[in-house]
Amino acid sequence: MAAWYLKWRLTLSLLLTGAVHALSFAPDPLPAWVLSPLELVTMAWLAHCVWRAPTALMAARRAWLFALAHFVVGVYWLTISMHTYGLMPLPLACLALAALSAFLALFVSLAAWLARTLTPYMQGRVAQTPVSLITAAALWAAAWALGEWLRGTLFTGFPWLNSGYAHVDSWFAGWAPVLGVYGVTFIAAFTAAALTALIQTAQHARTHQPKNALVVLIALVVACAGWGLKQHSWTTDSGQLLAVRLVQGNVEQDIKFTPNHIQQTIAIHLRLAATPTQTGAPSPELVLLPETALAVFQHQLSLAVWNAWRALATEQNSTLMMGAALFDRTTGTYTNSVIGIDRTTPLEALTSGHTALRYDKQHLVPFGEFVPWGFRWFVDLLSIPMGDFNRGSTQQRPFAVGGQHIAPNICYEDVFGEELLPALMPAPLSGTSALARATAPQPGATILANFSNLGWFGDSWALRQHWQMARMRALETSRPMLRATNTGMTGVIDPQGRTLASLPPHRAAVLDISVQGQRGLTPYSSVGNLPVLLLTGFVLLIGFYRRNKHPTQ
Repeated sequence: MAAWYLKWRLTLSLLLTGAVHALSFAPDPLPAWVLSPLELVTMAWLAHCVWRAPTALMAARRAWLFALAHFVVGVYWLTISMHTYGLMPLPLACLALAALSAFLALFVSLAAWLARTLTPYMQGRVAQTPVSLITAAALWAAAWALGEWLRGTLFTGFPWLNSGYAHVDSWFAGWAPVLGVYGVTFIAAFTAAALTALIQTAQHARTHQPKNALVVLIALVVACAGWGLKQHSWTTDSGQLLAVRLVQGNVEQDIKFTPNHIQQTIAIHLRLAATPTQTGAPSPELVLLPETALAVFQHQLSLAVWNAWRALATEQNSTLMMGAALFDRTTGTYTNSVIGIDRTTPLEALTSGHTALRYDKQHLVPFGEFVPWGFRWFVDLLSIPMGDFNRGSTQQRPFAVGGQHIAPNICYEDVFGEELLPALMPAPLSGTSALARATAPQPGATILANFSNLGWFGDSWALRQHWQMARMRALETSRPMLRATNTGMTGVIDPQGRTLASLPPHRAAVLDISVQGQRGLTPYSSVGNLPVLLLTGFVLLIGFYRRNKHPTQ
């Protein structure tokens, strides 16, 4: 009876801790300052349960329970798109959420199995040395970071709720420009494991050994180094301030794509984009409208609509960047795109979709923009306009506007930090002529811009979680991030990952602000995830060596 009680008490504690862990990825209901320590404490409890497991398989099961609750709570908002807008019966939507969460939890389970396999000595049967504790914490961090990277990479990747995002407001964030979000994940996991290792050792040691605190001291030094890195400026100002207007249409998702409301949606966005500026404020040089601001293909719009947008660009002397689904009538394919319109844009280019300023989304959303093999039956259960979009090229140049270079990305793309890096790199002009080779390379992006429509997920955590991830992208690249969304969060993030200004979600409004572009590359922008992957691999190799050489140490 006692064993049964202890087993279920542990199961309940893992589920509860995993659910609480999910609260650490965006403020509200919890304040921002709580997120980082909460993530550390809940991960520390998981590390304790994993290390105390009698076998590596049992450790994997415990981690799976923790992660199952974590994902069910953390991405509960997926049921809103499936049930509220996709008209899937709620029980089926909940079942789909549980199935996805169970699959994603396998990556955490793998990390726990690996950490427990390489640190059998942490079960507490033998006395620990400072070296063994440091090694155990490092192996936990490496296994955890590897699991997160695999989850964000395999099967097109799903990096939502990566542990690093919980630490955007902590000292650990100073490491983002150096090692990226996976580096922050590694450091946070090391810190959580270091706390666990020290407490666990202190509880079972017969005598107190101050030298065992070295593992926590190392974690503290790394955190302080992160604080120091936050004080460093990785980039410099580029050009002059750019007057930007961000448009938040707040069009209800259940009417956005209905034929009877198409013209109304266009009118809303056109009216907001044309809002008079306040007295003394500069007229916008750049106007951003959200993903699928145009809810039909470009050739389905009347010439009067395109002329209205061109007239607005002419009147403001601005460049409009808006989300639009583009159809290529010659190939029969379509893309989720961002197009740029200014006073010189030919009408024929707008109706054909072949504008000089154009970006095609390259990382498509499974089930939303392409149907994974074998899942057509699932898509058929949803009443959501979907299709198999074409992918854009990985080498697409930024839009030149007002002396700045704007690199667009669409919705889900900005959760893949490494995929934004090519736009930051200077690139030679296309062509093989002597003139092309002799001409100075085109500048890389000075400003990042995200175009999203999170209306599919209602007034949920999805909006704030996505904002946190956008803040991490600004930190990694030391670039300002503009975000124009349908329902929120719309705003501007500075190169230090701080919110400069934002609009309240679910309100039709515009935000006028001046933004300073940046030039130069952070270490992460130059090499991406390679350093943290090498670090992770090196630590794991040491773990395998130690396990084979000293199986009890």
